[in-house]
Amino acid sequence: MAGGSSRRRRRHRRRARLSMDAEPSSPPPAPEASPSTREVAVAVRPSKKTFDASGSTPSLSSGCHVWENLLDSMLHQIIALITSFHDFLAFTGTCRSWLIAASSFPSAYNFTFPPLQLSPDFGGAIYNPNRTWQLVDPAKKTSSLRCSAPGITPYPMRYLGCSYGYLIFSDRERCHLADVYTGTKVKPPKFRSGGNFFIYCGILVAPLNSPNSQLILFSRTALLQWHVGTNSWIEHPRVGEHILQIVTFKGQMFAMDFVQRLHIISLSPQLSIQEVAVVWEESMLVGLHSKPWLVVCGDMLLLVDLSVSTGQLFGFSGTFQVFRLDFSEEPAKWVKMQKLENWALFLTNDRRTPTFSCMNPERWGGKSNNIYVPMGSEDLDEPWTAIEVGQPVPSSTHHMSFSSAPTAHCSPLNSLWVLPALVYGVCQ
Repeated sequence: MAGGSSRRRRRHRRRARLSMDAEPSSPPPAPEASPSTREVAVAVRPSKKTFDASGSTPSLSSGCHVWENLLDSMLHQIIALITSFHDFLAFTGTCRSWLIAASSFPSAYNFTFPPLQLSPDFGGAIYNPNRTWQLVDPAKKTSSLRCSAPGITPYPMRYLGCSYGYLIFSDRERCHLADVYTGTKVKPPKFRSGGNFFIYCGILVAPLNSPNSQLILFSRTALLQWHVGTNSWIEHPRVGEHILQIVTFKGQMFAMDFVQRLHIISLSPQLSIQEVAVVWEESMLVGLHSKPWLVVCGDMLLLVDLSVSTGQLFGFSGTFQVFRLDFSEEPAKWVKMQKLENWALFLTNDRRTPTFSCMNPERWGGKSNNIYVPMGSEDLDEPWTAIEVGQPVPSSTHHMSFSSAPTAHCSPLNSLWVLPALVYGVCQ
C-alpha cells in the first residue's frame, strides 16, 4: 500500500508540471504608479472632448499649429493689447509666425506700451564704450535690463544722437552705432577727411535693417550721407542754422533748427532741406521760452513748448504748452491744444534724442494729458516725473532737465527715452 501511494503522488506531481508547461504564466501584478507618473500620463493624453471641424481627434502637436496659424489681423488685435515691452518680447518669442505678425504691425507709434528709459552710467560728451547703461520699463519698473557695448575703438567717442533703437557716436575716424537693447555694434565706413570734428548730430532715416535705410550726419559746413551697406560717404555742402531736432511724420522728415524754423528734409532725387512757412500763435511769442520739441502723436505733428512769463521769471512757474500743426491752411499754422486728451508724451532735454507718444497710458499705470521727463538722478525714488499739461513745472525738474538748450555740438549723453530696434521691424 505504501508503494502504491508513493506512485500516485509521483503521477500527480508529473501531471501538475505538464499542466504548467501547457498554459502561459500570468504576469506579476504591476506596481502602483507614483503620483508624479500619473500626473504626466494625464498631461500628455489627448482629451476625448477635443476635436476639429472634421470630427477627428487632433494630436498634441496640432494644438500648437492652431496658434501658429492665427490670422495676422487677429494677432494685431493681440498686439494692440500689449502694455509693456517685456510682454512684447514674450509675444515675439512665441513662434515665428507671431514674430512675422509683429513686424507687419502698422507703426511703432501705434504700440500702446511706453518707451524704455535709458540711463547711462557714464557722463560727459565723450563716451567710453566699455561702460554700460540701464533700461527701465515704466510698465514694469522692477524688471530693468543692463546692457553694454564692448570696446570698439581705441579713441574716445562723441555722442551724436539716437534713432530707431541705436545710439550714434563718432570718433576721429568713423561713426559707430550701438543697439540700445543688445549692444550690437555697427561700423559705417571711415570718413574721407577731418571734417568729422565738427559733426554735432546724427540720425537714421529708417530702421537699420530696412532696404532704404540711411545715416545722415550734420556738421557745421556739410551733411554726410551713408546708404547702409555701401562703402563710402556722400558729402553735401550746406549753410544755415544748426538742425536741433528731426522727426518722421507721414513719410516726411521734419526738422527744427536752432532758431525754431521748420524744414522738410528730402532724400530724392537728391538730399535737400527746404523751409516750411508756418504761422506762430501770439502766445508762442510772449515770455521766456525753452527750445521746443517736435512730437509725432498719432496723425498729429505737435510742438511742445516750455514757457515762463516774465512776471514769474524769478520764482519760475513754467508750464508746458502744446500746439498742433494745422496743414489745412496756407501757410500752415500752429494751433494751441488745451489738453492732450488720452495721450501721454515722452520728452528729454537733448533734442537729438527721439520723442514719443502713447495712447491710453492708464493701461500700463500712466497718466493721460501728462508729459514724462527722465530725471537723470539715482538719488530720486522715481527715475522720471510726469507733468500735467498746463500745470506748473517743478523747479527741480527744470534745473535738472530743462535748464538750458544744449549746445548743438557738445551735449553729453544723458538719460533718454528709447524703443529698441527690434520694435521697428522684428524680422526684416
